Amino acid sequence: MNGADGTGRRISAQVVCTAIRDDIVAGFFPPGSRLTEELLAQRYGVSRVPVREALRTLESEGFVRTRRHAGASVAEPTEQEAADLLEMRGLLEPLGAARAAQRRTEAHLKVLRGLVRLGQERAVQGQSADLTSLNGWFHETLAQASGSPTLAALLTQLRHKIAWVYGDGSVVRVREAWDEHAAIVDAVARGDAERARRLAAVHVERASAVRILKPPVNAVRRRA
Repeated sequence: MNGADGTGRRISAQVVCTAIRDDIVAGFFPPGSRLTEELLAQRYGVSRVPVREALRTLESEGFVRTRRHAGASVAEPTEQEAADLLEMRGLLEPLGAARAAQRRTEAHLKVLRGLVRLGQERAVQGQSADLTSLNGWFHETLAQASGSPTLAALLTQLRHKIAWVYGDGSVVRVREAWDEHAAIVDAVARGDAERARRLAAVHVERASAVRILKPPVNAVRRRA
């Protein structure tokens, strides 16, 4: 990832952007912390060019804020902004499920069914290590099955942001969540858009109910 030429810069910027975003979501770079091009370039072993491009992308996504004379820093979401994320997901995820019922391919269904099977098995066995990634893969595939790249991109960005500001409370309802996934896939496979929409809305509502704000978000509110 040296960003030496045009193509290299684009590829490197995408990879660096993902790496920085993952570190922000994981809390390695907490809200409010400075993000200097030099330190980021050293951390990821790249030049400043892809780092600069990655920071611009992350700023457009809302993960990074840039101030004149102060440079880039990790954004500090408020409680209201955090609540908005759940509300937007509650609107968009059911839309994606409904469209998936109308536009999904057999390949999408094969992947979704496979993920449900794995998720249910891991949940019953209490093997929680893989469930977070399986859940993300499930929702990513469901969004892609909507046939709308724009909608899928928005849902992906929302999932990243929700994971950033909220702790995952789904561990308390793992089996129920995967049973809900299975019901959504069944509706999608039947082409029942209204049922898929309704089931996805209930699923998001129940998932949102057990999420807890991470401490830095509450701290931002107290300082305001």
